[in-house]
Amino acid sequence: MFLTPYISRENSKFQFTRQQASHFAKKIAGDFNPIHDEDSKRFCVPGDLLFAALLDKEGISQKMRFEFSGMVNDGVELEVQRNSDSESVVVDDNGKEYLRFSHSGEQSRSAEFIEHVVSNYVQFSGMNFPHIMVPLMQEKQMMINCQRPLVIYESMEVEFSRLDLTHPEVEFCGATFDIEGKRGTVTLNFNFKEDGIVIGKGVKRMVASGLKPYSDEAIDDLVERFNARKDAFLMKQAA
Repeated sequence: MFLTPYISRENSKFQFTRQQASHFAKKIAGDFNPIHDEDSKRFCVPGDLLFAALLDKEGISQKMRFEFSGMVNDGVELEVQRNSDSESVVVDDNGKEYLRFSHSGEQSRSAEFIEHVVSNYVQFSGMNFPHIMVPLMQEKQMMINCQRPLVIYESMEVEFSRLDLTHPEVEFCGATFDIEGKRGTVTLNFNFKEDGIVIGKGVKRMVASGLKPYSDEAIDDLVERFNARKDAFLMKQAA
């Protein structure tokens, strides 16, 4: 499985090192959020990596919902516990819950199909900033704290019309930014297409807090720092 370099497994449990989580964010998802840097004081494992590890273990169902409830640090031992035939949770040794997974319908455990869905989805997900978030913030004239940017993964829903698929691609279908005071919810809509035909759809929701009035200067600086960090990482990997 393509996740092997990014996850440490022992029996039924798994965990992530800082390097594994950071490299997954950057190499697979194209996500250069500072909280996924190996040396970040606010470090957390990307939600997309937790999502990928769960699908690798549980397979893909026709209808799925993921609810994130906690940020995972490096070195935290996790396991998947099944509450029922239709619900599983990712918890640590203390029983703390990080991700709840509800599913129904047909199921596929095809490694090729799972890898293709995961890799295509996380590459789309990694485009949140700056490609999607900046135009939304500009439209609403509200922005995240550019010195301590933090957007939390809240939930995601996916539904496929069928699972006899091999190479579905993710297509972005628009986004909204709903604001209440200093808190906002970003909703991303997307489709899965295979051979030009829509065979699935999904919705991803994220929560941004500590919002403030929009500033072109502050956002331009944030994007510039984002791109500089991306270029530095890619140059280091190419060396």
